[in-house]
Amino acid sequence: MKVESREVTWFGVLPYALIAAGALLRVVPHPWNFAPIGALALFGGAVLPGLLGLAVPLAALALSDAVLGFYPGIAWVYGSYVLIALLGRALGKRRTVARVVTYSLAASILFYLVTNFGEWRGPLYPHTLAGLWSSYAAAVPFFRNTVLSDLCYSLAMFGIYAHATRIEEQRAGRMAPASQRTT
Repeated sequence: MKVESREVTWFGVLPYALIAAGALLRVVPHPWNFAPIGALALFGGAVLPGLLGLAVPLAALALSDAVLGFYPGIAWVYGSYVLIALLGRALGKRRTVARVVTYSLAASILFYLVTNFGEWRGPLYPHTLAGLWSSYAAAVPFFRNTVLSDLCYSLAMFGIYAHATRIEEQRAGRMAPASQRTT
């Protein structure tokens, strides 16, 4: 009976390390809504296999919330990150700079719409169309930082991962037996 061993390489650990680093960045002081969690969800959904693409970013969010404290409306926030991870799944392996920017902007808009709808559903705003508009209007000043952080962190994570992928492919090419080499 042959037992297959799975060697864990730096490249296999890299997505998890990037997500852990992002979770740590969330707990250090930062400007309002300039946090890496949206980018983590997008990246995790795009890069991690199966349910790990949803579970790992949500675990990072939960761990950082355990440090920062839990809050009312948490279900709307977590729900938005599940949707963003699914958006990352749709991004998949077709990751170009333009697509990462587009999906990152979509993630920011999705977070804004879902979480502020949740705020409207709470006790702060009247449950009228005017109350809904008030909820969205009150969040506009924070939206700029959400967009900027999602763009910066997404480009950084996907860029680091793309560069690491190229390095790993070059390394694998050097390690291939001579009969499989093309040069």
